[in-house]
Amino acid sequence: MAAAADPTSEDALLGGRLVLRQPLRGHRFGHDAVLLAAATPARTGEHAIDLGAGVGAAGLALARRVEGLAITLIELDPNLAALARENAARNALANRVRAVCLDVAAPVAQFADAGLALDSADHVLMNPPFNAPHNLSPDQARRLAYAASPGTLAQWIDIAARLLRPQGALTLIWRADGLAEVLAALASGYGAIAIMPVYPKPGAAAIRVLVSAAKGSNAPLTLLPGLFLADSDNKPSAQAEAILRDGVALVLRAG
Repeated sequence: MAAAADPTSEDALLGGRLVLRQPLRGHRFGHDAVLLAAATPARTGEHAIDLGAGVGAAGLALARRVEGLAITLIELDPNLAALARENAARNALANRVRAVCLDVAAPVAQFADAGLALDSADHVLMNPPFNAPHNLSPDQARRLAYAASPGTLAQWIDIAARLLRPQGALTLIWRADGLAEVLAALASGYGAIAIMPVYPKPGAAAIRVLVSAAKGSNAPLTLLPGLFLADSDNKPSAQAEAILRDGVALVLRAG
């Protein structure tokens, strides 16, 4: 956990449409947060919960794209939660975005105490820790952000199911080689699963998967065409540029 006096930097996201303060050491936001926000199909008047929000990159990127959307950022580290709260204010989003210091694994009663009732959220988005607990970083903040014990993903997905209203949408980003674990965790309680592989460039193996699912749905799974972050010349693809710089939505459904 970063100390309050630890140095921070101010970094731009979405081509400068957001400026976020984050620690110089530990977990720092990147493309995953923006892709997650782009893939979350939220609309004006709804409520979304960002689990494991860090300094708020994904949730704030979503708030910047969707006017009138209320967002709750859930973060375990009190210093990161404080930075998330500050980032919402500095980007004039504090009227719609709040940050709560809470463990994703906390009892349901603690979520209720934080004003997060069961079966109430329209959307949950998450970028859970996804590395196995070996060869861990000596930095505690990085360990919390990246290293997952067995069962972490299933636990987070179960918490999302408790928070979501019926037919509410879960959106997550995960390692591509861990897709089987994602599908196993979604097997009970979710349907209408849509999967979009994310490739670094044509001809390379996927490095991430974006996954959406609906609570309580019986609709079948859809495997979507992939997103390429760069073209064959290693230049950013037009689609990736539109998402990462301009905040364009990424639709995770067929048709």
